[in-house]
Amino acid sequence: MPTSREILAHLIAFDTVSRNSNLALIEYIRDYLAGFGVDAELFLDTDGGKANLFATLGPQDRGGVCLSGHTDVVPVDGQAWTVPPFELTEKDGRLYGRGTADMKGYIACVLAAVPAFLDQPLRVPVHLAFSYDEEVGCLGVRSLIAALEHREHKPIACIIGEPTELRPVLGHKGKLAMRCQVHGAACHSAYAPQGVNAIEYAAKLIGRLGEIGTRLAAPERHDARFDPPYSTVQTGVIGGGRALNIVPAECQFDFEVRALPSDDPQQVADELRDYAETELLPKMRAIKADTDIRFTPLSAYPGLATSPQSQAAELIALLSGSRDFSTVAYGTEGGLFDQAGIPTVVCGPGSMDQGHKPDEFVSLEQLAACDAMLARLAEWLRD
Repeated sequence: MPTSREILAHLIAFDTVSRNSNLALIEYIRDYLAGFGVDAELFLDTDGGKANLFATLGPQDRGGVCLSGHTDVVPVDGQAWTVPPFELTEKDGRLYGRGTADMKGYIACVLAAVPAFLDQPLRVPVHLAFSYDEEVGCLGVRSLIAALEHREHKPIACIIGEPTELRPVLGHKGKLAMRCQVHGAACHSAYAPQGVNAIEYAAKLIGRLGEIGTRLAAPERHDARFDPPYSTVQTGVIGGGRALNIVPAECQFDFEVRALPSDDPQQVADELRDYAETELLPKMRAIKADTDIRFTPLSAYPGLATSPQSQAAELIALLSGSRDFSTVAYGTEGGLFDQAGIPTVVCGPGSMDQGHKPDEFVSLEQLAACDAMLARLAEWLRD
């Protein structure tokens, strides 16, 4: 049977940067599963160029444990790689290549464990869920989850294999990303009061975001499980203006909210929109009637806060050998699974310290430890 290292070499060779199709990799996984007599279901995107894959090992008449991972990776453009990013390179106990840590290493271990899962009749089934476009906002998995929500036997727990060095993680923040476009009115800067300066009004909105962020950071709102221990707001991109002697008619900026699971990031966007509509737009339109402020959602996913007393937490404690539950700063698809009524934890090989960087790697030791964790799962499922 192929080892997790051998399977990882195949997975890394597929350039599944989010802007590209992942179908070749998904077809490889489908054919691999078919070799063991396992049927896989594909959920294609609207263009037919990308797909999620879902498969069940074992009994079909009950919910089981879902092993979930995303197949897309971040770009390598502009990064100073010293090894080929889409070719597995082994050196000093490490396996290098784009996606080795985030998160094809976990998918390779899951696929390598398929024979063990099938070795004896399972009391509880294993579900495999592999998605696309996670790196651009957890977009692809939504169609798969929507289908699971309406099935008679949906998974009873989900383990998402993002790189945590195989430490059990029960929580992460949610995210909302928005674009704000301010449409003002241009004029010669010598007559600035006759125009509507889009940059200045954008600055007022950004200033209000700063005030909201300060309130969210108040000590009474802290949750010590997270780092930083409060919800954050930041503006990351801004553009506007054509020349210094022209009052700018256009300005746009992108902002994001990284929210504790107990906070609703949409409330930040709603407060900013209310400020725009009640305080800024009347002043703008008093000068020029067709001015406007528009908000466009870019991406969003919910936070995750699985109870330490849940069955999912007990299971990952058993498999990982640790009850030292923690949280991570990055987001995952976990909140979406949890929102659909599938209790979710995060635990996988490698470290996000290596993710998204040149010369990304996962250690052979971590890969072997993940293989061992999945072997323990196979034993638990058939006891």
